[in-house]
Amino acid sequence: MPGVPDVVLCDERGLFHFVELKATAGNAVDLRPHQVAWLTNHGHGSVWVMLKKHETKNQPEQLFLYKGSEAMDLKMEGLKIEPFHHVSGTVDWGEIFGLICPTTSHTIP
Repeated sequence: MPGVPDVVLCDERGLFHFVELKATAGNAVDLRPHQVAWLTNHGHGSVWVMLKKHETKNQPEQLFLYKGSEAMDLKMEGLKIEPFHHVSGTVDWGEIFGLICPTTSHTIP
């Protein structure tokens, strides 16, 4: 279905969490209109945009996490928007999952 995020997680309590995955080399975020609409319409729930910014010669790879309710601003302003969470370099995936699904224990093998 157009606009539904790339990842759907179901936590231990049966609650769903949606994550739209994006990557960029610059500051622009390529969200399509139907993605912005879906993220905005469902932004009151556990809906996220996770963005990977590619490594450059001056900066390591970075990960940005935004709430879905910020999709329109993110589309218009790109990475100028303050993220909910930002990681530069090595990502602690347990921490990221803990932010997305705060009521679930996250043990990453």
